[in-house]
Amino acid sequence: MTNTALIVIDMINAYEHEDAEVLIPAVREVLPEVRALIARARAADVDVVYVNDNFGRWRSHHDEILEIALKGPHADLVEPIQPDDTSMFVVKARHSIFYQTPLEYLLTQRGVGRVVLCGQVTEQCVLYSALDAHIRHLRVAVAEDAVAHIDVELARAALRMMRRNMQADVRPWRRLDLGGPATRA
Repeated sequence: MTNTALIVIDMINAYEHEDAEVLIPAVREVLPEVRALIARARAADVDVVYVNDNFGRWRSHHDEILEIALKGPHADLVEPIQPDDTSMFVVKARHSIFYQTPLEYLLTQRGVGRVVLCGQVTEQCVLYSALDAHIRHLRVAVAEDAVAHIDVELARAALRMMRRNMQADVRPWRRLDLGGPATRA
């Protein structure tokens, strides 16, 4: 049996970037779904890995990124889904969760062969991460109701591309099989 990991993409966010005003309403809409999915994964003992942009703060680490987001004007979008003591955290600098990060190594060490993606932005970081997971021969699932978008039409197209071109399991989070941990050696 292969382990599954839930990957929470870019949800620790101060929303001080271009397109934030367009993104925030979509984040508010999916936040309850993201929160429930994270809770379900934790209850099933599924690894929860936050992979988050460093927003150009090159000396920062995960605690500092979280602290900045929680002190910002949109802390209400971060507080309900913040990492707990069992969560893992990987800092990224570009769109893909894999690009020059240790995520691939981490997933290999944890015996993960399937990733469930949630977070933001559907037509950017989620799409590019799904592609990079697919080319690494990981099975990909996307919780379509737990991903936020900037452009609704591009997001719909991105979900179709993930389903068709990457054979991703794209469906509402309640219908996704989270599996659980396999026996780890």
